Amino acid sequence: MHKEEKEHIEWIGKQIVDIAFQLHKTLGPGLLEKVYENCFCYELNKRGIPFITQKKISIIYDNIEMEDALRLDILINDKVIVELKAQENYHPVWEAQLLSYLRLSNKHLGYIINFTVPLIKDGIKRMIL
Repeated sequence: MHKEEKEHIEWIGKQIVDIAFQLHKTLGPGLLEKVYENCFCYELNKRGIPFITQKKISIIYDNIEMEDALRLDILINDKVIVELKAQENYHPVWEAQLLSYLRLSNKHLGYIINFTVPLIKDGIKRMIL
């Protein structure tokens, strides 16, 4: 990966965290995941950052293509996966899920953002494959 690409991915990461903080400050915890997703995408649009929501990804298993096997909450600039949550209890399976998504989609950076926390810094998990 080139230096410019790494810097761009880091910039995207900073935007993701900034948006999460802004949404949590404005909306607070306790809303439905879809509300956070809609507002998150609105902020990405405002910042001119390309993304796809509910991106379906096919995988190869035993030399057979399994169409639409995965569904990513948000794929940003075809580089960074963001999985949004609105759950009271943190589930370690979310990390395994994101790592699998990264591996199977050949991406290297992902975030789990859970908005149902008192402090958003405790709800953001950055993961690198």
